[in-house]
Amino acid sequence: MSARRRSPRPTHLATAVLLGLAIPGVVFAQEEPSTTGARTLDTVTVTGSRIKRTDVEAALPITIIQKAEIEAQGITSAEQLLQFLNIASNGSDSLASNAGIAPADLRGNNGVSGANLRGQGADATLVLLNGRRVATHGLRGQAVDLNSIPFAAIDRVEVLRDGASAVYGTDAIGGVINFITRSDYQGITVNAGFDVTQEGGGNIYTYSVLGGMGDIDADGWNVWGTMNYRENEILLGSDRDFATTFQPNRGLSPDTRGTPFATVTNTGTVGNTHGIIRSPGLNASGSPIAGTLTDPAGGGGQGFINILNLPGAAGCESGGDMMGPYAYRIWGLANSKYACAWDYPASQVMQQPQESLQALGRATFKISDNHRLYAEAMGSRTESNRQFEPQQITSSASTAATALGPDTWYPLNDYTRETYDMIYDALAGYFGETNLIYGNSIPYRWRCEICGPRQIKTTTKAYRFLVGAEGSLGDWDYDIGLSRASSEAESVLGTGYYYTQPFKQVLGSGLINPFLLPSQAQRAEGVAALQATSAAGVSLYGGESTVTTLDASFSGGLGFDLSGGEVMMATGIDLRREEFTFGAVKDGITLNDSYIYQAPFDATNDLPKARRDVKAAYVEAFLPLLDSLELTVAVRHDRYDIFGGTTNPKYSFKWQPIDALAFRGAYSTGFKVPEFTRLLGGIIETPYTGFDLADPGTCPGGRANASIAGCEAIKPAILTGGNVALIPEESEQKSIGVVFAPTDSFNVSLDWWEIERTNTIRAPDQSMLIANYDLFTDKWIRNAAGEITALDRRFINSGGTLISGVEIDANLMGDLAGGVWRVNLNGSYIDNFQERALAASPYSSNLVGKYVRYYSLPLKWKHTLGFSWAKGDWAHTLTQIYRDGYKDELPPSVANGSYVPENWNPDVDDYITYNYSLSWTGMESTKFTFVVRNLLNEDPPFTAHQNDFASGAAWEPRVADPRGRSFALMVEYKFD
Repeated sequence: MSARRRSPRPTHLATAVLLGLAIPGVVFAQEEPSTTGARTLDTVTVTGSRIKRTDVEAALPITIIQKAEIEAQGITSAEQLLQFLNIASNGSDSLASNAGIAPADLRGNNGVSGANLRGQGADATLVLLNGRRVATHGLRGQAVDLNSIPFAAIDRVEVLRDGASAVYGTDAIGGVINFITRSDYQGITVNAGFDVTQEGGGNIYTYSVLGGMGDIDADGWNVWGTMNYRENEILLGSDRDFATTFQPNRGLSPDTRGTPFATVTNTGTVGNTHGIIRSPGLNASGSPIAGTLTDPAGGGGQGFINILNLPGAAGCESGGDMMGPYAYRIWGLANSKYACAWDYPASQVMQQPQESLQALGRATFKISDNHRLYAEAMGSRTESNRQFEPQQITSSASTAATALGPDTWYPLNDYTRETYDMIYDALAGYFGETNLIYGNSIPYRWRCEICGPRQIKTTTKAYRFLVGAEGSLGDWDYDIGLSRASSEAESVLGTGYYYTQPFKQVLGSGLINPFLLPSQAQRAEGVAALQATSAAGVSLYGGESTVTTLDASFSGGLGFDLSGGEVMMATGIDLRREEFTFGAVKDGITLNDSYIYQAPFDATNDLPKARRDVKAAYVEAFLPLLDSLELTVAVRHDRYDIFGGTTNPKYSFKWQPIDALAFRGAYSTGFKVPEFTRLLGGIIETPYTGFDLADPGTCPGGRANASIAGCEAIKPAILTGGNVALIPEESEQKSIGVVFAPTDSFNVSLDWWEIERTNTIRAPDQSMLIANYDLFTDKWIRNAAGEITALDRRFINSGGTLISGVEIDANLMGDLAGGVWRVNLNGSYIDNFQERALAASPYSSNLVGKYVRYYSLPLKWKHTLGFSWAKGDWAHTLTQIYRDGYKDELPPSVANGSYVPENWNPDVDDYITYNYSLSWTGMESTKFTFVVRNLLNEDPPFTAHQNDFASGAAWEPRVADPRGRSFALMVEYKFD
């Protein structure tokens, strides 16, 4: 190392800051402080800078989480770790929050867990492994899958809470998470652990082995490797009492009339063919108009009728545990007064089942005292099973090949006569026979439980190979590496999906009966016929994301001093090739509804191998202007062969007027290039499933209300997909902070930050297109009659976002009963979260503390408050995890003012849980860690968000953990 490195001046502050900036109980110090308060640090490279130097602790807002604390909290995966970080946003980035219904542009998150810092999204948070990039997930190429990170090999995790495009290039807008493995290891360590829930379901099991040999100094080499296996068991909504959407008095009820005991519908005409409900007449073209039955009690025409819900009948609940009356008042559908509903959100998965096998190995060879060669190999295989509720079968009047038309209506034949007569008699008994036609087939809406849950099984294989050399040339350090990383993923259909044409034939034959009570069973021949049409095993789609990188960095002193010490510099190059391929066409067959019914196809995004080359160079200078004032300046230029170049600077400072006080701040710009799928993806068309949308051209606000002319409900096709005209996003980051550490036993840091993004790439959400209708009239596609037929939500460069907040960390330490105690408060306060549709339009009102669909939910305040005490072989930690409440999404009837449920409350409660952990090292070579999560078994707070647009039944998976109280035990044993 260079002899010109300046020595750190003795200060309590630097040591205290190292102790303070992370989740409770984390210990960061590179060396323990001496009794005099002084300490010595080796030169290190910290995430966010390429310069190796000492005394960097207060210069950057960085959180360093050591392996010891990760283990003490019972954390066994990168996804779990992110859930503890208050700077991590509440987005759809976990196996729970992305388990349910999602828009088409999020389709590629099957089994993926992402890192989302400061509300910028997982695709704008850079994830590194040992300071270098890994490949983004193969299905969409948007974000790194945290499940591919070999967590058992992690020595520490560094989280840079600042933009870093000036150092790392694209994607580093929200921040950088750098997973750092050990550099060498000798011996063998085995770990085994389980985390089981008190109420059952969602258990987690982990096993790992780590082994290494060779002493670098004595032998000149070291080789080590680790392998980790992890299994997440499935957790269903039906496994938890709080996950029920049958709470109409609170504004929540499932919006479905497809029930295990089918509902008769009024889609009873096609051409001149009638269903069981008689047409009241002909339209202008001479075709029958779909009919309804008039309610004798004065409820108007009824088009969705479940005979279990007719007056005097057994009631919807008799159709099964998850059936109940349809809350027609909430949804504003008076024609469904006698319909039943089924709690389909509660039948969804709360935690996706997943198995992962991860491995990493590293070999280091000492060439001389100043030079080393190293090679690293990482590989992982992850299997997940994303599971949805069974198919809802709607036998429509359409004759299209993709529709379940009249040939699937329930017929009258020898198989069906008894059931058919039951339905006819029940309808005639209440509504009369005048508008019924005996013998005509019965259209229906049915939840096909016999079809089984819909499953999409995704296998992801990821690897990274790296070879490099590091060392020193005179007074300068160097690190040169060549790497290739890949993520290849394929999604395959499991149960619940059927080949369309034979499926229609089975339904139309009458062999399958949609009008059965729970005590009744389907015919054996019907079950066999249904199983014969199964599409399980069909490859839905697959893709591969690959990145090949040659990088070189050099850092050292420039040989001259300023008043505060030697000027240092880092410089380097980054040559990268990014490749992506996506396929959804198999054996010449285009997968769509005419082939397999209702599978989430993505054939329009079929993408042969695409690639782009990136060339980048950067320089960073460290300027110690005074003993108390340091300035760091960095700039990087990236050139893409398809976009051109972009240059991004960063300026940061640290001013330490006294030992106990330091100020720090930074300004930088950043960028994020569009992913291949957003550039080159095809157009996907999906039906709109809600009943709350009206034409904003005739109904300001676009909220459906049948009592207002022009506000009739519309159901346009939703268009999503790629846009070759996209350009990179840009960002501007600012931060300023203070660190105060008057004693070794107390320190506090406070950092304000702001991120403004422009040219934001997004699929514009419905609410934005409504609120800015005048700006986006071209997105509302109309036919010749002026009726809206489609809503264009393909990716665009829209206006941008403005987010700001404050992060705090405070620590108090002392002695107690012969041991050492510590209290830590780590919190994140979001002050402002605004967006705008276009650069010229004003920002929206502040969205902090308000419900936002799909993406990051901006909670005003989050914190962890921990108390730890350690003595001898024992260590205890009690942690409070707090998530602020927010304003809920309005139920449709509340939004349009037609009906307010009796117990409707617009406020979602705070979510507070406690974790306790105990570690014991009293047995030689062995460590035991016992953890109780959610100590008080706190249920997630109730929320009435609409189930068709989010995961979770009466709870919010972006905020809460559905597992409830769980008990974890981890055992580590080291062989000599």
